Amino acid sequence: MDENNGHGIYLSDRGSSLPGHTETDKLQWNRDTVFFRDGVRRIDFVLSYVEDKDEKKPERRREFEANLEKAGLELETEDRRDSDDGRTYFLKIHAPWEVLATYADVLKIKVPFKLSDVPHAQDVPLGWLSQPFRLPEKIMRPQPDYFTTAFDKGKTDFFLINDKDSLFPPSTRNRIVFYILARCPYQKEDRQEKYKKGIKRLLSNGTYTAAFPLHDSRYWKGATNQECESERYNLYKNWARFLCFYKEQPLNLIRKYYGEKIGIYFAWLGFYTEMLFFAAVMGVICFAYGLLSYDDNISSKEICDPSIGGSIVMCPLCDKKCSFWKLNSTCLSSWQSHLFDNEGTVFFAIFMGIWVTLFLEFWKRRQARLEYEWDLVDFEEQQQQLQMRPEFEMKCTRKRMNPITKESEPYLPMSSKLARFCISGTTVLFWMSLIVACIIGVIAYRLAVFAAFASIMKDSPTRNIQLVGNLITPQLATSVTASCINFVIIMILNFFYERVAVWITDMEIPKTHLEYENKLTMKMFLFQFVNYYSSCFYVAFFKGKFVGHPGNYTYMFGEASRLRNEECDPGGCLIELTTQLVIVMVGKQLWGNIQEALLPLMRNWWGSRKGRHQPENQYSRWEQDNDLLNFTQLGLFYEYLEMVVQFGFITLFVASFPLAPLLALCNNILEIRVDAWKFTTQFRRPVASKARNIGAWQEILNVVAILSVVTNAFIVAFTSDMIPRLVYLYSTHNKDELTMRGYVNNSLSVYSISQIRLDSMPEDGDSPSWYSNSSITTCRYRDYRYPPGHQKQYDHTMQFWHILAAKMAFIIIMEHVVFVVKFFVAWMIPDVPSEVKARIKRERYLIQEYLHNYEVEKLKLQLCLSNFPVPASATPTRNATSTANTTMTNMDACSELCTEVLCPLDTDETTAECPSPSPSLPGWKSTLESRDMAGDATA
Repeated sequence: MDENNGHGIYLSDRGSSLPGHTETDKLQWNRDTVFFRDGVRRIDFVLSYVEDKDEKKPERRREFEANLEKAGLELETEDRRDSDDGRTYFLKIHAPWEVLATYADVLKIKVPFKLSDVPHAQDVPLGWLSQPFRLPEKIMRPQPDYFTTAFDKGKTDFFLINDKDSLFPPSTRNRIVFYILARCPYQKEDRQEKYKKGIKRLLSNGTYTAAFPLHDSRYWKGATNQECESERYNLYKNWARFLCFYKEQPLNLIRKYYGEKIGIYFAWLGFYTEMLFFAAVMGVICFAYGLLSYDDNISSKEICDPSIGGSIVMCPLCDKKCSFWKLNSTCLSSWQSHLFDNEGTVFFAIFMGIWVTLFLEFWKRRQARLEYEWDLVDFEEQQQQLQMRPEFEMKCTRKRMNPITKESEPYLPMSSKLARFCISGTTVLFWMSLIVACIIGVIAYRLAVFAAFASIMKDSPTRNIQLVGNLITPQLATSVTASCINFVIIMILNFFYERVAVWITDMEIPKTHLEYENKLTMKMFLFQFVNYYSSCFYVAFFKGKFVGHPGNYTYMFGEASRLRNEECDPGGCLIELTTQLVIVMVGKQLWGNIQEALLPLMRNWWGSRKGRHQPENQYSRWEQDNDLLNFTQLGLFYEYLEMVVQFGFITLFVASFPLAPLLALCNNILEIRVDAWKFTTQFRRPVASKARNIGAWQEILNVVAILSVVTNAFIVAFTSDMIPRLVYLYSTHNKDELTMRGYVNNSLSVYSISQIRLDSMPEDGDSPSWYSNSSITTCRYRDYRYPPGHQKQYDHTMQFWHILAAKMAFIIIMEHVVFVVKFFVAWMIPDVPSEVKARIKRERYLIQEYLHNYEVEKLKLQLCLSNFPVPASATPTRNATSTANTTMTNMDACSELCTEVLCPLDTDETTAECPSPSPSLPGWKSTLESRDMAGDATA
């Protein structure tokens, strides 16, 4: 303790402080602040570290911090004795105006130069109906609208700068500081080791434990300092609470606080949820149609009729363990199938094909509007080079001349690129093959346990369970258990592959952040596509399609395996596809919400257990944020991935489950608020970053949308029983009356029991009591084949080929109709709204006009000053921080000064030519003063 000052200042244990550091004192002041000890300089970034026995870490920190100060940043250290754990140091970083202005120029950050004169959208008729869903105007529009252009440090007087401290919002400030941190070396200038650079490497080797910008307040109450905006509190109050689920999202405030990249994600998620409402309504209507037409389902009535379905004996579904069974045992499943397999299915499949096009086209328009409002129109073109990853700069030792910039830059040789690409592609294929192998294993499980369930359940006491006893069948037990096992396998493979995907993407050394994210996105989605959808594809397009017939069954691994391929119920495989879809989709959503909500809450509760016991004003802002979870660079990637996988479920297989959009809608309403709560309360404030769109996800959505038309057409044609019913209705039975009577009997073929192979017959004692060899000589199976005794016995009938032709014709017609409508709608709806195009043109025009006038006036002033001497008494005392807009309006006011002082020769001749100098022009006052001094020296 320093006894000379009497203030109780504790000096740091880490040795002598570096120049520019301000050591903290242990006074009872409010530590819940975002400012340095002087209460003036804002904390733009915080680094934390813990001292250990590694002697290299203090040296790295010393050099790194010295280089930060050379870059112009100001530092202040919080001693470990002031932290709640007594071990952690905190290094607070402030970027002064000169640093911010320099890097804003480098990063081409857009700054306002004129208040926007474009009026906001007028109130729509009956707008009062939407009033309950709206937020206050100050929340929706936290700052006025401006025309903006890229910042130029040499033309600061051109921009609207009322206060230098507030020109750049905190999100922009932390982005600039992170840009410096990511490229600052931690070695002395005389040493040129390329890898010793950047905060990411220091975090990975443990030199620092965390690096993050600060939240501006606690989330449950605003900041006490009036200079803090308390935007975090406003976001929590108006956005993150679940009671706000019916309110609109404050996208402009989200963008201002978190940056454009996170803002775009929530804009997309909100728009996707809005569009799901229409799909959910239509799905409920189709489901209601299935319920209302329940009594008109003649096929199910025939199956359940004891005189029809009860008299039809079906062939065994597996070898040895399965016995003969009656058709009316599937009565319940046939009614369930009708709920989803009816005439509304075709309509809904076509509707969803058009809906997905409208969703993507209208999102492009919404995205274009946000690009303009958030100053992202020219972002990619300007930022592509500036986004070069520090890892690329460090690992690529070779350099070559950029043909555009004519500057030397690192590059990766083509041979190295090809080798890395081959390794990456091989790894992805290996993991996709592993998924296929697991799916084959699950199919083998289904084939093996079906016989076991059939044997166990034939006299099972579960038959006597009230309400659900009849639901527990071998088919249902096999389907549910296999789906659950498949879901567990999906989660396990997903856990491991995420790490492998990041590793192989790092190995490829992408040049820019955008390229890195796109590569990782494609790898992850290819894997997730196979992982999540392969089981649904199996049930939809393979199960029951390659079964054979009694006496000539098809086996999965050959006849020796005795694993006979699965058959569908007489009502089709659609209900099994629905079961598979519901289990995987709902299970994933539940598991995702548990991971996103409960795990961060528990980890943060445990991490902040010590700080909670401190007085509120002594639990510092940097310690509060340090106790939160870190939002990684890939955090937003997983949010997108979760939603895009869900988008695949509700589009690729929606014909089998019209209620899928409703489930997705309910999940997304919760998802928005869970993500908002998570960002606001459980995560450190992420470093702001820009993005003009949703990136590679847009192309993935387009591909899924096109593929969904094909899959739904095939589901209706081959998985559903719709086409065979329509063929029977219009071509097979008596044409005098359109009825479905007799369809069940028509759809089942006959086989002679005496011709069934002995190794496929049920074992002795497994046959039901009603079965008699003498009275029952034939059994039925689902197919269209000639009966025994026919000259073409067991060959496909002509009806089979008619149905197949009808299925193919339906697929072609449906695909062409939907694709034509899709492309027509896409052509009719422009990607960029006309008013946005007009605003972009107007802003570009104003930028050119204002810059032209600015440069012309500046040139005239310089010419005038260079030709005529200025006496010292003529030096004006006007405000040197006026803007270029004031310059234009002050021409007349300054003309007299220009004529009398700067052009003192012939007033009549020079008045028209001599410009009136504006005090807003850079160097005006300094130029006059320098000329005055030169004149005095000459005298």
